[in-house]
Amino acid sequence: MNKLVNIAIVGLGQIGIYLYNELNKKKKEIENKTGKKIQIVVISAKNKDKKRKFKIDKKIFYSNALNIFSKKKIDILFECVGLSDGISKKIIETALKKKINVITPNKTLIAKHGDYLSKLAEKNNVNLEFEASVAGGIPIIRTIKEGLTTNQINKVYGILNGTTNYILTEMEKTNEPFDKVLKKAQRLGYAEPRNPKLDLNGFDAFAKVRILSALSFNSLISTNKCIMEGIENIDIKDIKIANQLNLRIKLLGISEIINGKLFETVHPCLVSKNTYIGNVNGVMNAVITQGKPVGESILQGEGAGPGPTSSSLLSDLISILQGNLKKPFGIPSNKRKTLKVLNNNFYTNSLYLRFEVKDKPGVLSNITKRFAKFNISVKRIIQTPNKMSKKATIVIITHKTTEINIKNCLSIFKKNKNILKFPTLIRLYN
Repeated sequence: MNKLVNIAIVGLGQIGIYLYNELNKKKKEIENKTGKKIQIVVISAKNKDKKRKFKIDKKIFYSNALNIFSKKKIDILFECVGLSDGISKKIIETALKKKINVITPNKTLIAKHGDYLSKLAEKNNVNLEFEASVAGGIPIIRTIKEGLTTNQINKVYGILNGTTNYILTEMEKTNEPFDKVLKKAQRLGYAEPRNPKLDLNGFDAFAKVRILSALSFNSLISTNKCIMEGIENIDIKDIKIANQLNLRIKLLGISEIINGKLFETVHPCLVSKNTYIGNVNGVMNAVITQGKPVGESILQGEGAGPGPTSSSLLSDLISILQGNLKKPFGIPSNKRKTLKVLNNNFYTNSLYLRFEVKDKPGVLSNITKRFAKFNISVKRIIQTPNKMSKKATIVIITHKTTEINIKNCLSIFKKNKNILKFPTLIRLYN
């Protein structure tokens, strides 16, 4: 790489703008650490006239990002558009083919096209870095690729979405319902103001799980259908009952090797307040790896927002400027394997089930008989009647059972007139 390094930033949303300002602010610091001079030669976004927090240098602004390659010599490109396909994929693909190093926080694109793009980077002898794609400012990708490289990791899990963790924490703290806390999260900038769906339904966390799996197990990115549930159906009633049981609800992303097969999932879990993961609150993320011989390793920090994300983006930049040429997933693409996948039906958990029922004789008996028919062992029952409304809440905690077993067991309750709504199910994290 030349002593003078030309940088392009494509995408000027919240992260792109913050990154632009940080690069200008920390220019001398970066140059002192790397011995390279840097200059931003391209900024690109669709709308040149949009109001932004900095004055646009029209000489380096491009509305069409694909035009930049014929106009400027670029050494390192930041992709901050954030789409899983379209212009995001095209711009990275083009840059790699032209032997330009790429840095991106785009987890959905890496989870979908990471295998293809990593091969392209290796073929052209350039870097594709994506530390910021998982857990914001937490250096989990570098930790797995470098710090834990001689360990055999068999499990990686944690809280991978700051928005959902903030909402669940705030619901417990304030006793306010989901919708009200979501609006607060949107006002504070923790949730997308227009469409927070990808955070709330678990998709964001699941993209990160797929990246962590590939890194941890030296495997290709899986494409199997997995259990993916968000927090949209978590009621304040569940938060209060969990609190009485000395439990908390957390949205966990989990990836592990079970009997030699890959299992990945994202879903709400009831975790003990006495555990580490049960005390990671607010917008914090935490990632826990289990491996041999190291045992358990924990990394915690702010997982979202332009500040933590830019911290990881600049970390990748410095690594490239220092001359580190790395395989995107830690090992050569042709050494990464396809893992057999565990059938989701055989995933086992203890379960929390909340039934809203008519308060009349025989209702609880009918539920427990159905459980017995499917050999589901009941660990605890909490029944709370409401005499005024002639309704009752029944909470059942089960011993471990399989996904398919509980699914078949619960199917009948869709048609039972004494059960007022289909039961709420939350898995216990063991």
